[in-house]
Amino acid sequence: MSSAPVSSRVLEAAIAWKLSLDNGSGTPDERSEFMRWHAASEEHARAWRQLGAMDQRVSAAAGPARQALLQSRVGLRQRIGKVGGGLAGMFLLASLLAWVGAPSMAPSYWLADQRTATGELRTLRLEDGTLMSLNSHTAVDIDYAGEQRVIVLHQGEISVETGHLDPRPLLVRTRDGHLRPLGTRFLVRREDDGTRLEVLQASVAAMPLNSDDEQVLREGQQVLMNANGLGQVGAVPAGADAWTRGMLVVDNVRLADLLAALGQYRSGYLGVDDKVADLRVTGSFSLTDTDLALASLVPALPVKIERHTPWWVTVVPK
Repeated sequence: MSSAPVSSRVLEAAIAWKLSLDNGSGTPDERSEFMRWHAASEEHARAWRQLGAMDQRVSAAAGPARQALLQSRVGLRQRIGKVGGGLAGMFLLASLLAWVGAPSMAPSYWLADQRTATGELRTLRLEDGTLMSLNSHTAVDIDYAGEQRVIVLHQGEISVETGHLDPRPLLVRTRDGHLRPLGTRFLVRREDDGTRLEVLQASVAAMPLNSDDEQVLREGQQVLMNANGLGQVGAVPAGADAWTRGMLVVDNVRLADLLAALGQYRSGYLGVDDKVADLRVTGSFSLTDTDLALASLVPALPVKIERHTPWWVTVVPK
């Protein structure tokens, strides 16, 4: 049925296709790829019909991402009203309001060369042999056209293992500065107050945006870089790159912090009752099946999982 709810990941893919195709600039290859996606499952076709029912057309002159972000919340409610009531309408409303309001849905996300949806993990082999993994809700641009090979991290986190098929320097840029790997494997994560660098092998030179001085970090070291400088150098925590293998490894962390981390890999609300928020947790948890990760808490802690809908889950005292 056209009113049946669709999964968050499928809805995100449908929105991405709509932004890509609504301005009429899609290449023949992109349009063919869209047709293959549309025909791959009934759920894909249903998500596309639901978006079309909202008449969420965007202006080519203004740019699809910018125009979508300028839509008012009232306007979105009116459009969603055309779909009909019930769970499907509520689900689409929640998804699209989050899309407009969340920083993760900024134009740079939708216009990036490579991006991942919530809970999606992806690994790419670049033309120079560099191996790059993208964490959940990550957006990057890749520019190998000039005298340097440049990866721009707009949001999220990447793991980079440098390739050696191209002699040009490789740089990873963020709003806070750039990182120059010296034959290495490392993690880069955009945080609210800066860019986190974690060096797993060899070394990386870090240069803040408003500085002319590079500082070299070596294997096992991490630092937070902002536009004006580098913070205190510390040790890379154990299991920092476990997400590249679909796992989250924690050691004596608060339950609230664990759930905040798992929440980055699932859509909807994942909360915790204050009475159990400070319980300590150590272990390994699946990022590709967060329901399984949540279920594994029940035998070990005095908690239970309350599910109001698939998108509203709370961990409460048993």
